[in-house]
Amino acid sequence: MDRPRPYETSLPLAIEELDLARPGPGCVLVEIAAAGLCHSDLSVINGTRPRVVPMVLGHEAAGVVRETGSGVRDFSPGDHVVFSFVPTCGYCLYCATGRPALCENGAKANTAGVLLDGQRYFANGKGQTIHHHLGVSAFSQFTVARAESLIKIDRELALHKAALFGCAVITGVGAVINTARIYPGSSVAVFGLGGVGLSAVMGANVAGAQAIIAVDTVSQKLDTARKLGATEAINASTTDVVATVRDLSHGGVDYAFDCSGIDSVLAQAYEVTKRGGATIAVGLPAPQKRLPVPVVSLVTEERTIQGSFMGSSVPKRDIPRLISLYLAGRLPIELLVSASVRLEELNAAFDRLESGDVTRQVLTFK
Repeated sequence: MDRPRPYETSLPLAIEELDLARPGPGCVLVEIAAAGLCHSDLSVINGTRPRVVPMVLGHEAAGVVRETGSGVRDFSPGDHVVFSFVPTCGYCLYCATGRPALCENGAKANTAGVLLDGQRYFANGKGQTIHHHLGVSAFSQFTVARAESLIKIDRELALHKAALFGCAVITGVGAVINTARIYPGSSVAVFGLGGVGLSAVMGANVAGAQAIIAVDTVSQKLDTARKLGATEAINASTTDVVATVRDLSHGGVDYAFDCSGIDSVLAQAYEVTKRGGATIAVGLPAPQKRLPVPVVSLVTEERTIQGSFMGSSVPKRDIPRLISLYLAGRLPIELLVSASVRLEELNAAFDRLESGDVTRQVLTFK
């Protein structure tokens, strides 16, 4: 897409009425109740991660099952569901070894803009097929998805909250508890306090971190981080971040999480870890970005850099668990939401997201 800002003027997202085919074998028709606006959507709009177009965007969502195709056994009309933005085939090497976030077939389908079975269900009035975004396409009142992209949830949870578990929560909390597996009493720094970064703060708090240092340039986000369990909050626009974090953590943190997707910030996250510390890259950078590090420190200080995609999660296992933590009062996800928006407000909402002034905005259809 790569339209110039402001998107409110250039209108990279158009509202159109599309034809949607009935769900085929293994597929499910879902009425979308709510969808979060995420940087993974923004990266398609601003061109940093090109995708095939035209495409129905949106990948963090929850809704209600309305119809099932043949062969679908685990879902029935009326079920409440959260989407997983990686459809997992269940039989590739990564699925078979317990790492479904890295599913090879799911990644190929997502890159091609199709569902896991290679099909596309949207078409415009001219008969042109429209691509799916990450097997979800949540910026549509109705969508068709593979059953492998859905997780059934308890109806006790409001759907506008449930949507956040499909990306922000599973990615941020998952990076802490699945990827890093932090231990109680450890020290943590989180860089970038969007929906994913604030979820990482929550995850560190739930996991028992003794010190949680939150870093961003927006005062409101720093205030939210404190409410979610951060013991320190640093404004990167007014402070020497590396020196301050190392001072507060008595020489460096055990774990640093970069949730910004900015290569220079990831470099800072590496600098603030101590000997034996781990840096977890969570945010998605532009594909051409590179990270220079002093290689000797990887050896002589046993420091590590590790990637975390979708929180290294097993969605069908982790989303219900995380929802249980929310219902028990341990993950106050409502603090992640900056605003509710309507379909006609999406372009302006992505202007706000790119400016960095908001955390999660949630699209609702009712």
